[in-house]
Amino acid sequence: MEHYWAGRGISRVLCPVILSLLATCCPATSLPQTAAPIVDGKPFMVIWNAPLNHCTQDKVPLDMSAFQAVTTPALVKDQFLSLFYRDHMGLCPYTDYQTGKEVNGGFPQKGNLAASLAKSRAEVSEYIPESSPGLGVIDWEDWRPTYERNWGSKMIYEKLSIAYAQQQDPSLTSAQAKLEAEEQFDKAARNFMEGTLNVAVSERPEYLWGFYLFPECYNFDTSEPGYTGKCPMNAQQRNDELLWLWEASTALYPSAYMPLSLKGSHNAALFVRNQVQEAMRVSALPKRAYTTPVYLYSRILFRGQSKVYLAEMDLVSSIGESAALGASGTVIWDSTDFDNKDSCDNLSDYLLSTLNPYVANVTAATQICSNFLCQGNGRCVRRDYNTDTYLHLNPQHFQIQRSVGSYVVTGVPSMQDFLDMYDHFTCQCYAGRSCSASVPSQPPQSPLVIHV
Repeated sequence: MEHYWAGRGISRVLCPVILSLLATCCPATSLPQTAAPIVDGKPFMVIWNAPLNHCTQDKVPLDMSAFQAVTTPALVKDQFLSLFYRDHMGLCPYTDYQTGKEVNGGFPQKGNLAASLAKSRAEVSEYIPESSPGLGVIDWEDWRPTYERNWGSKMIYEKLSIAYAQQQDPSLTSAQAKLEAEEQFDKAARNFMEGTLNVAVSERPEYLWGFYLFPECYNFDTSEPGYTGKCPMNAQQRNDELLWLWEASTALYPSAYMPLSLKGSHNAALFVRNQVQEAMRVSALPKRAYTTPVYLYSRILFRGQSKVYLAEMDLVSSIGESAALGASGTVIWDSTDFDNKDSCDNLSDYLLSTLNPYVANVTAATQICSNFLCQGNGRCVRRDYNTDTYLHLNPQHFQIQRSVGSYVVTGVPSMQDFLDMYDHFTCQCYAGRSCSASVPSQPPQSPLVIHV
């Protein structure tokens, strides 16, 4: 595998003077504290969130032991990750853009907020156990909470909002009606999203709540010459205007599903990198004592088809990027692709040959970096976000073995491994804990054994 903690073939005299010089030339980046991992000792988690019922029915064996949690998008009780689509979280007002049918009022201004919040409260209580940590994801995709972001098929909300404003006050000119519609829509949309989050957090505070797809980077022009992946300035400005949403959220759930055109391309890393980095930036906007955890939604199949899986280098560009940038985890999502025996057989092979070994590699490497570089009190984050440096195990010093019910990583990192980590990564301390990026005085004297 490429992108390991690669030594540069230079021997370093391991003495206090040299280590002191290293600390001087590579100062730790000053980062705000962040929320501690939802599962102690797991600075980075990979969570499965795709239905497997067809594979179970066809008796196809699937090794899911590399994941920290295995869940389904279907709303069932007592899952570590609960995904609430619009029909199971309140009374989201929306309009079918194909038929024009208005549901629950059709758009935010005409929705019944009080009834929606009451329904949300009952649904959260029904599906999520009390006093149990987990992730709560709300998936409302019919409209965006900022009026001007509703383009394409979502422009129906602009038309409905303008007509509603004119109905309320027929004396408005077209320009006045548009301004009034924008103000009314933004206020009503905020009330629905902010209120729903507040209800969910109050009912199940141990869960981490946020809306799927937020924040968004809008860096989709991956085929443009000179693509850098950086978010457009207006996208960042609009995210700044959604401060109320970030203040109400207790987790952020951006998405970075890759099109087939990015297969094997470095642009894939740039695309995911900047999606995650924007979420990390947004996580620090609320005036809190610590930043909001970020969980990136990913897929193992390229977007828009059901047969081509991400190769190892593509996994580096997705899961590897999110781990190196300081995200709390990656959620692997799917809805319908594993629906027959052939697709389940292919998934089974892919898990054993490619995905599970990589997941075990990354999760073990993040633990080692956290424990030794950050004293177990923080997670490792790239010093320079826009570099191709990753948290991977050195294959010369570690072995990954499949065991019963888990993957086991064993090995002894060298001092060179720690020096390389220190060169490229600093520490973001957990809330209420102190840590500092530093090289241990000596490597472990006995093999590390990590059960992923």
